[in-house]
Amino acid sequence: MPYDLPAQFAEFGEARRNGFLKVKKVKEEGGRVAGIFCTFTPLEVLDAAGFTPVSLCGMSGETIPAAEAHLPKNLCPLIKSSYGFAVSDKCPYTYFSDLIVGETTCDGKKKMYELLNHIRPTYILHLPQGERENALGVWTAEIRRFKSFLEETFGVEITDAALREAAKARNEERAQRMRLMELQKQTPPPAKGYDLYKTLEGAGFIFETQQRIEQLRTLANDIQSAYARGERPVSANAKRILVTGCPIGGVLDKTVKIIEECGGAVVCFENCSGVKAAYQMVDTGAEDILTSIAARYLYIGCSVMTPNTVRMELLDKLIQEYAIDGVVEVTLQACTPYAVEAHFIRREMERLGVPYMSIETDYAQSDSGQLSTRLEAFLEMLQ
Repeated sequence: MPYDLPAQFAEFGEARRNGFLKVKKVKEEGGRVAGIFCTFTPLEVLDAAGFTPVSLCGMSGETIPAAEAHLPKNLCPLIKSSYGFAVSDKCPYTYFSDLIVGETTCDGKKKMYELLNHIRPTYILHLPQGERENALGVWTAEIRRFKSFLEETFGVEITDAALREAAKARNEERAQRMRLMELQKQTPPPAKGYDLYKTLEGAGFIFETQQRIEQLRTLANDIQSAYARGERPVSANAKRILVTGCPIGGVLDKTVKIIEECGGAVVCFENCSGVKAAYQMVDTGAEDILTSIAARYLYIGCSVMTPNTVRMELLDKLIQEYAIDGVVEVTLQACTPYAVEAHFIRREMERLGVPYMSIETDYAQSDSGQLSTRLEAFLEMLQ
């Protein structure tokens, strides 16, 4: 059936509009769309059920005033932005979603999902948040419950064969994302971190799986070929920076872009659109494929886990592999899990002898000058 885009969508740029039109086409061809927020969402289950997953994470401050009519001002900007786009009818991905899938990663999100449920049907996955002996069993049962919900609600059958095929495709995509990121291990790195992050983020809005995989593969090939020809977009003298912490899509310009304008090279992203979400694979040959999928997601090193040894071990590994000179942690305002865990990350960096700085910010531009001064001073210290 044909769909009309609400008038508000005309406010967005051409690139985003193209993504909107692709989702519109999915719907017109009879497909189903699932709005998602987090790296813990088991994409293979949605894929096997015939859904097109699309991120609803808000990365702009433009809709925060609309959200603050319902949400407290001292709340994470990502939560406020996401809800603001939904409540103001400015997000076509929410508009076209047959279902929104949330997860119990933080208290702010949990309560925001209750509000979203009045806009679109919202299903909440209850995530075990600790390294306990029963965590995998609990999480596997939760994903089985989600699978049954999709089958019963939408009249689909999610077979083991479909789950395995979906897992193989997602593994290949993760492998291509990792290959692209691992090019940055070279000295000097072959790409600017800002450009790389925008590419990784934008790949999520290519909705055909094989096209997404091929574009990531082609880009990695092109970057490596250019490097082999002697192209050097980044100075060999640039200090190599690892960025960790919260999702940074909404603050990319005043963090990563500033770092690179001040002479640094962001060679590794540990956070949600970077290595953290890509390096673990599903064992597609496992006897119980759903348990294998659950295990892959459970061991993502997010700060909501307590204790969170997975993140610490990953950071130690990345610092060695990417020859990191300094670590910058970006915490979004009111994100308690990352703000508290920054203490442990700082302590670990001190143990390793790696310079570290922590930034707390939001989607407003009012602190851009201050952040620029601090980041420039940090990079000068590394010299």
